[in-house]
Amino acid sequence: MFKNITLALAITFVSFTSYAANFVEGMHYVQVTEKPATKQPKLTEFFSFYCHNCYNMEANYIADIKANLNKNIQFDTKHVDYMNSEIGTEVMRSLAVINHLKLGSTMNQAMFAAIQGEGAQHGHNHGAPGDDHTPKINNRDEIKAVFKKYGIDTEQYDAIADSPETDAKLALWRSQQREFYIDGVPSFVINDKYKVNMDSIRTLGQLIDLINFLSLKTG
Repeated sequence: MFKNITLALAITFVSFTSYAANFVEGMHYVQVTEKPATKQPKLTEFFSFYCHNCYNMEANYIADIKANLNKNIQFDTKHVDYMNSEIGTEVMRSLAVINHLKLGSTMNQAMFAAIQGEGAQHGHNHGAPGDDHTPKINNRDEIKAVFKKYGIDTEQYDAIADSPETDAKLALWRSQQREFYIDGVPSFVINDKYKVNMDSIRTLGQLIDLINFLSLKTG
């Protein structure tokens, strides 16, 4: 279901200024739509709270990526729908609530931990003795219990999760998942037009340079 990216990403920092790197369309990135790029430079991360690589990315690298983006780039997150289930939709709604309330990485990591277990961001051995694949979150009440620990009461959560705005947001995420060919996560789409080929990325610096490079493309 989730792409096994080599995002142990030998992730080391190399220079963030080397636009000297030769980024090649079809190798480092692909164009995913014929529509014009957004006028406002933007970076969208498509991910899933069920994805171990996504948890690793959130816990260890997203802050550094955001800190080294060109200052005019807007950052957004969208949850994929690979599960096509009631609980999958509820988990998508939880990200919509997080984004609406601008709760950011703290709440994202709380949801990752609630679903995958503490420590999963450091790696996950599916063959380890005693490895438990039992879902940690099974319904909205359990999601709301996670949010309540961070001061979000159940009424406020329900009001946002069930709002027309959230319904529209989930419809957009599903539509863009198909339009942008999001077949693995985490995936990064720049200006709603260019998708990073994560298999080509070897360092965090290279990823950031590529995102900044693509943010300037208007074609």
